[in-house]
Amino acid sequence: MTQDLDERQAFGLDLALRAGALALGMRRTLAPIEAKSAIDFCTEADRAVEQLVRAEIAQRFGDAVIGEEYGGEAADRVWVVDPIDGTAGYIHGSGRWCVSLAYVQDGEIEIGILYAPADDRLFVARRGRGATLNGRPIRVSGLAHGAAPLVEVGWSERRPLAAYCILLQRLTEAGIEFRRHGSGALGLAEVACGLNDGYAELHINAWDALAGLLLVREAGGWTNDFLADDGLRQGNLLLACTPALRDRLAAMTRGLEAPIEQPAALAG
Repeated sequence: MTQDLDERQAFGLDLALRAGALALGMRRTLAPIEAKSAIDFCTEADRAVEQLVRAEIAQRFGDAVIGEEYGGEAADRVWVVDPIDGTAGYIHGSGRWCVSLAYVQDGEIEIGILYAPADDRLFVARRGRGATLNGRPIRVSGLAHGAAPLVEVGWSERRPLAAYCILLQRLTEAGIEFRRHGSGALGLAEVACGLNDGYAELHINAWDALAGLLLVREAGGWTNDFLADDGLRQGNLLLACTPALRDRLAAMTRGLEAPIEQPAALAG
C-alpha cells in the first residue's frame, strides 16, 4: 500500500503543477464566463483543467473521480478535484486561487495537494507523514502570535445569509478577527501553515475541502469529521483550526446547521 500511495503522490504532484500551468495560461485569454449562481462561476479553464485531470487519472490508474464541474460517483479509490478553487478571484485577476486534488481510499483522505500557481505555492499532505509548503514542513499557529485569533469564514448559498451573519456576530463578540477571501482550499492551507488560526464554513463541498482538511490535520490542527453523514457526496459543515480554538469555534457554529441540498454537479 505504501508504494501504491507513493506512486499516486508523485503523480498528483506532477499533475497539479501541469494543471496549474494550464489554468494560468488560459487566464491570459479568459473565455466567456458561466454564472452557476450569484457567487459561483465557471470558465473554460475550469472545464479544461478538470478534463486534463480526469484523463490523466483514467490513463494512469483508472480510479474514480469526483469533480466540481463534471460530478462523479464515490468509490473505494477516488480522487476529489476542484480544478480552480477561487474562480471569482481567478476571473478578476487575483492570485488567490488554486488547483485542489485529494485522494481518498477506503474512506480515508490519504493525499492532499494544493497548487496556487500565481505565487508558486505547492502544499502537500500525506496521512501520517506531515504537511509541507514548497517542501518545507508546516505547522498550525498554536496561537503563539499572542494576538486575537484570526478565522476565515466562508459563505455558501446553501446556508441562509442570516446564519452566516450570526456566526460573524458571535466571532466579533468573542474578540476573534475574521475575513473572507473566496477560496476555502487556500483558507485551509493557511490554517495549516499558521497564517490563519481557523477556518469555518456552514456548508462546503468535498472538492473544496478534502485536500485542505488533510493539510490541517497533518500540520497538527483539528478538524471536524467532514466525511460523516455522506460528506463526500453531499458536502458538510467545515471546521478547522489550531487545537486551542476547537471548543470555541465548535460552540459558535452550533445551531446554525440547516438541511443540505444535493450539489448540482453530482446530479448530472
